[in-house]
Amino acid sequence: MAVTRLVLTDFRSYPQAVLGCGAGLVVLTGENGAGKTNILEAVSLLSPGRGLRGAPLSEMARSDGPGGFAVAARLDEDVEIGTGALASAPERRQVRINGAAASANALSEWLAVLWLTPAMDRLFVDSAGGRRRFLDRLVLALEPAHAVHATRYEAAMRARNRLLGEVGGGDPAWLASLEAAMAEHGAALADARARTVTALARRLADQPEGIFARAGLALEGWQAAGEAAFRAELAAGRGRDIAAGRTLAGPHRSDLAVTHLGKGQPAARASTGEQKALLLGIVLAHADLVADHIGRRPILLLDEVAAHLDPLRRAALFDRLAAAGGQVWMTGTEPALFASAPAGTQRFTISHGAILDG
Repeated sequence: MAVTRLVLTDFRSYPQAVLGCGAGLVVLTGENGAGKTNILEAVSLLSPGRGLRGAPLSEMARSDGPGGFAVAARLDEDVEIGTGALASAPERRQVRINGAAASANALSEWLAVLWLTPAMDRLFVDSAGGRRRFLDRLVLALEPAHAVHATRYEAAMRARNRLLGEVGGGDPAWLASLEAAMAEHGAALADARARTVTALARRLADQPEGIFARAGLALEGWQAAGEAAFRAELAAGRGRDIAAGRTLAGPHRSDLAVTHLGKGQPAARASTGEQKALLLGIVLAHADLVADHIGRRPILLLDEVAAHLDPLRRAALFDRLAAAGGQVWMTGTEPALFASAPAGTQRFTISHGAILDG
């Protein structure tokens, strides 16, 4: 599925903007600060979560606007979806699907959206939390219910942490209820991550060595042993968690381990260019995996993806993306970076709140 019409109202740098496009490669070029990444962020908000920047909703409203914002899109099956926030409730997300109010998680039933941004270039050397969020986005494209389990697990864990902070450690019956919810949703969360990592690792391992480095994937840290075992682990760890001031067992303590298969070394020890190639290879392989499993490709948002690739790798990337199908949005400062993109590539120039063909 693809976005065929995108409408922005008081979003970031755009008072009002409309962009019409279709499946295939969509290239946005313009100088730094022109608003290219803002458009990618808008598309990313058509899926659950806070989008590719992870920003608070209140920051997405145009700074000199009336408050609030809206992002609306038409999909290629004449489905209308939209999201935004009202000026009177700037941190309360509104979602509508075909005119009816819906939850943000319901968006995953219509679109799977994946992205790579320059900020993700350090994914393999930064915190485990960033890698978990990246993995959860991969899982969500394959299993839309993953968002519900993640939301409910986090809510139950926050409530448990607050209760443990009370004098005496809180009411045991209420703790048991919260731990049961954590065990139910946490086990489902961990199992879905394990399924995605196993399937993606197998696909990456089976690929021939090409111009993009192949990654090996595995889960490290806390591992699920089943819902009942996790519930018992939480109950037994109350004293330890009171002392720590937080929950020390659960899927929020796991990590995605990535290795450079060609060199047999952790991705964190690879060069910056190799790390970017590994990350790109993971996303491309995952898009193929999603297409095989659910019959439609995720929308890919690739911010400044061509800037640090040599001409040979740029051309190979564009050819692979075009051959695979689906919709891919790419940004860059110079049109020349996309000179080798195939015929049919949709090109737009972004200039401070305006979207121009070309």
